Amino acid sequence: MRQWSAAKRENPDALLFFRMGDFYELFYDDAIIASRELQLTLTARDRERQLPMCGVPYHSVEGYLARLLRKGYRIAICDQMEDPKLTKKIVKREVTRVLSPGTAMDAALGQERNNFLAAYFESGPEKQAVCAVALLDVSTGEFRTAEFQGAKARQQALEELLLAGPSEVLLATSAEIPGALEKIPAKTRVEDWVWTRDFALQIVERQLKVKSLEGFGLLGHEPAAIAAGALLHYVRTTQKNEALHIDSLKFQEHSTALELDQVTVRNLELVEPLFAGQDDRATLFHTLNCCLTPMGKRMLRATILRPLIDADVLDARYEAVSEAHGDLLKREEVRRAFEGILDLERLLARLSLDSAGPRDVCGLAASLARLPDLKIAMEAMQAPLWRELITRLDTLEDVTTRIVTTLVAEPPLTMADGGAIQTGVDAELDELRTISSSGRQSIAAIEERERARTGIGSLKVRYNSVFGYYIEITKSNLAMAPADYERKQTLVNAERFTTPELKEYEVKILTAHDRCIEIEKRIFVALRTKVLEAAGRIRRTSTAVAEADLLTNFAHLAALRRYVRPVLKDEQLLEAVAARHPVIEQWMEETREGRFIANDLYINSGEFGPSLLLITGPNMGGKSTYLRQAAMLVLMAQMGSFVPAQSLRLGLVDRIYTRIGASDNVARGRSTFMVEMTETATILNTATKRSLILLDEMGRGTATFDGLSLAWATVEYLHAETGARTLFATHYHELTMLAEKLPRVRNLRVGVKEGAGGIVFLHTIEPGAASKSYGIEVAKLAGLPTQVIDRAKHVLKQHEKQERQSVQVETTPEPMQLTIFTPLSQRIVDRIEAVDVNALTPLQALNLLEELQQELKEKS
Repeated sequence: MRQWSAAKRENPDALLFFRMGDFYELFYDDAIIASRELQLTLTARDRERQLPMCGVPYHSVEGYLARLLRKGYRIAICDQMEDPKLTKKIVKREVTRVLSPGTAMDAALGQERNNFLAAYFESGPEKQAVCAVALLDVSTGEFRTAEFQGAKARQQALEELLLAGPSEVLLATSAEIPGALEKIPAKTRVEDWVWTRDFALQIVERQLKVKSLEGFGLLGHEPAAIAAGALLHYVRTTQKNEALHIDSLKFQEHSTALELDQVTVRNLELVEPLFAGQDDRATLFHTLNCCLTPMGKRMLRATILRPLIDADVLDARYEAVSEAHGDLLKREEVRRAFEGILDLERLLARLSLDSAGPRDVCGLAASLARLPDLKIAMEAMQAPLWRELITRLDTLEDVTTRIVTTLVAEPPLTMADGGAIQTGVDAELDELRTISSSGRQSIAAIEERERARTGIGSLKVRYNSVFGYYIEITKSNLAMAPADYERKQTLVNAERFTTPELKEYEVKILTAHDRCIEIEKRIFVALRTKVLEAAGRIRRTSTAVAEADLLTNFAHLAALRRYVRPVLKDEQLLEAVAARHPVIEQWMEETREGRFIANDLYINSGEFGPSLLLITGPNMGGKSTYLRQAAMLVLMAQMGSFVPAQSLRLGLVDRIYTRIGASDNVARGRSTFMVEMTETATILNTATKRSLILLDEMGRGTATFDGLSLAWATVEYLHAETGARTLFATHYHELTMLAEKLPRVRNLRVGVKEGAGGIVFLHTIEPGAASKSYGIEVAKLAGLPTQVIDRAKHVLKQHEKQERQSVQVETTPEPMQLTIFTPLSQRIVDRIEAVDVNALTPLQALNLLEELQQELKEKS
């Protein structure tokens, strides 16, 4: 317990798994927590039951650790550092590693996503602060850092951090915790001295084996380097390891990717469904994920979250995808070669952190053995990007050979079981194995030889646990015992002897198994060292495999789902012909719910426009789908993928903004409307002419006139000040009059067919403004009681009477006035509503129209 107390003092915030024989035990509060979270039986070490304890078998501990890590706990592993058989004192124990959510390496980690450990660091006075974020996936070795300056530095840094979705974030001990990090359950404090230039920069340089960080783009970016150094210090401290697989660091420039904030990622359901527990099929990632390797899946996810903005890089991807798309045989040869390639990055990481067993290394060898076939398949491709990938793909045959000639084809799970090393690798190991496996035959051979030498036919060679191996001769034959026999024990009817040869053999056979394990571990450590010398080559090859997987995935989807190659333009254009929503289209095909209705889209923030599309129509008509579809087309095109349309012409977008749906944040005192206004403010303050803005039903969280006024002013501002490509869906039909006053605003409406049986959604987008919202008709379709529907129609008529008043709203600073609500004679409106159109003859309809027209003229 003194050992336990010492280990606990070193790791007070961690659950201490304390190795005692065949179990890991937990004591006191740790035991109470573990028993609750893992559903273990809580026992005690004393009769008074004042010392709670629980435990798990050491050979199955990984599953329990994974469950605790997923719940956000830190865990310290205290192992036995000595063989209990070789010491008469209490076995020495030490904490060998500290596990946390951000450093988890268990098999339960999803193949398709990274498990990021993050560091957040602020430097300088508050108004001039430089904010830095570093992200490290210990399980793959992916390591990057970014830096933000200016008035919005903190907001931008936190958005970058949250976009990565880290499992754990590190902060300096004295730093405040930003409210935005409340969603991350594991927040770990690291001593302030770690976040200093002198310490952090040196640890990064040592890890990357360089004398300067200039080559990594970090010259003049000390806060970014400090955040990276804090991560490395934490990993080294907790893993008790140099983590050699972490051999590169990327400084992330903001201008190298299309920017997406958390709101947009959530609203568009790019990688996670909007609500927890929903079907993953609602996400763009699931829809596009036909990748065949874990590395490819992670690259697809990363590309969705950070699409490209470099036209040359995108054109190179289009060319590579186009070639694979156009030749089925070449494409399928490459895709077939991916079969059998496991997660190279995570296997390498496990090996680097000394948590890999012989089966992991054999899995690495089996994966590397597939690389030559993959390279041959890729060599049939001629596009420049394919040729580049071929040069980056190292087949690593030397590493494969080394592993295959060292380990058996089907090794045991751990080295403790023995039998992992091939025959012929070590002469002593082979001899010991022979002794261990053929001990009975060897004893029989010694017995036969000694009988022949002494002439004693009854001589026996035997073994017991007290005296070991011995030669037994009956008393009647003692005179024939050779002089080199040493007396060992006297019995009533016999004497027992030993010989130098038998003593040596006894030592060998009794220690053969332990010695075999020792030799095998030594050989395995040497093999591990040799493989890690090629860690950089393996990581570069892994990246090449991932990119090849991504390109063939895009080509496969294009062929399977009729996607087309985008055309990039220099103008700020978004023109799509017969475009489809990739997620909904695929969902409908899988569920056989019909065919997706394609729609055209044209928007241009240039001189002639239109730069802003006002979309009106009923709920469930397809306005939100149309908005999201525009974003999906841009995202897919800037990922380097083909898109679901007959054609797409696109001017590159620098950022996508969305204000879609209703949400609140009660915990932080923010209502639905406040959240909406905050998100809208972000858009209006930061959007550029190259941005794409999607606004859906703005202003619904407040009174009608407040909401209308805000929406009206927002449209004017976007038109006059921002000029960004904007899709604005609304139920405020009054806004459609802005298309007559603002030259770059156009009206679109959702097609609806109205008949005696109700309304039918056509899901088509056509020019013009919708005449009404059809809200009551939609409520009727939803199944509201008839009494409610009838009463709603009556109340609607009363409100329409009140709203038919002239409300003046300025559209420009000039004295010009615009009437939003046009007054009509209530009697004329009532007559029109009372007419049964289906019962009118053409002549009666013309007569009615003439009467109404005459009445209007008289009124004016």
